[in-house]
Amino acid sequence: MSTTDMQLRVGMVGYAFMGAAHSQAWRTVNRVYDLPARARMALICGRDAGNVAEAADRLGWDAYTTDWRDLVSRDDIDVVDVCTPGDSHAEIALAALAAGKHVLCEKPLANTVEEARAMAAAAATARASGVRSMCGFNYRRVPAVAMMRRLVADGRLGVIRHVRAAYLQDWIVDPQFPLVWRLQKDRAGSGALGDIGAHIIDLTQYVTGQRITGVSAVTETFVKERPLPAGSSGLAATVDGSVDGHADGAGPATGPVTVDDAALFVARLDGGALATYEASRFATGRKNALRVEINGSLGSVVFDLERLNELEFYDATLPTAEQGFSRILVTEGDHPYMSAWWPPGHIIGYEHSFTHQMRDFIEAIATGTDSEPSFADALQVQLVLDAVVRSAELGSSWTDVEPALTAVAV
Repeated sequence: MSTTDMQLRVGMVGYAFMGAAHSQAWRTVNRVYDLPARARMALICGRDAGNVAEAADRLGWDAYTTDWRDLVSRDDIDVVDVCTPGDSHAEIALAALAAGKHVLCEKPLANTVEEARAMAAAAATARASGVRSMCGFNYRRVPAVAMMRRLVADGRLGVIRHVRAAYLQDWIVDPQFPLVWRLQKDRAGSGALGDIGAHIIDLTQYVTGQRITGVSAVTETFVKERPLPAGSSGLAATVDGSVDGHADGAGPATGPVTVDDAALFVARLDGGALATYEASRFATGRKNALRVEINGSLGSVVFDLERLNELEFYDATLPTAEQGFSRILVTEGDHPYMSAWWPPGHIIGYEHSFTHQMRDFIEAIATGTDSEPSFADALQVQLVLDAVVRSAELGSSWTDVEPALTAVAV
């Protein structure tokens, strides 16, 4: 139970895959953590009145609307949670910040660097008035990832030399899978690069404390034409629990895929480390396989999302006879985020990362502290995505990552 009567009335735009994940977190966070404010699920927004009404009832929202502008302008909304496709992130977030609302925006922050710069600048301006903003890179909130960062920050790995990251899925391997919005550049901004590549860019920079300064990249679109969908919305649950695109089938017409199916790049980090990144939605058999390995002068650490309660840790400072990768089960009460959950050894899952995200955002708002990752942090990820695209277009030539403007630092 919260120790204060402070209430944050949340309005969320979007109700599909991310909307459901965020809703579960908003429902749960105050029931798990003792926080300085209580979240109230006040209003949910979607374009279709029937579907959003059903979603409001199913997901636990007090009321619904079909107009996000109505949601943003209302005096009884304190927080705006943006869970829409990337083409609407900037418009909604900018309007919400201008209206004095705290904003949580899903990743990637925007579809273009220009939009992301505008959002970061608006967030910096709003911050001066006590308005907080955060980008939803939820994997930062996996306890094992936060523990990984702690090991690096404490010097347990020594000087970081290698970063190795891959995020692999296979949900569009079938060439008959419909042309959903995630496969259209005007809606999604990019394909595997922005959808899942953004996660490993943010995660590795967060864990190492180093930023990517330059890249050499290749991208590929393996299936260039797909059947037009008969009413689907990407990797999103429908009201009956099926996945859009599969449930509705595909029409006879086809359209062009305008995003990448896979992106690979090498990179340099500003602390001297070398890095490799791979993001693909064509890795047959891989459903949601995110893996990161960090090698340092004193040791190594490995995280695998499919074993998200664990880390593999190699301590090179031990006597040779005792060296080897050891398994750390990240479920102890003194591990990040775990004090409010279950006894040691009782594992948690994917959805808990969103609960931890809401916990951190509520605390930042209630205490007037900066939330991370900020829109400025997310802009920096957007600049890396842009550099990858430009490098691939120039035949994998080495491409520097443009610096974020210091004027928008949050």
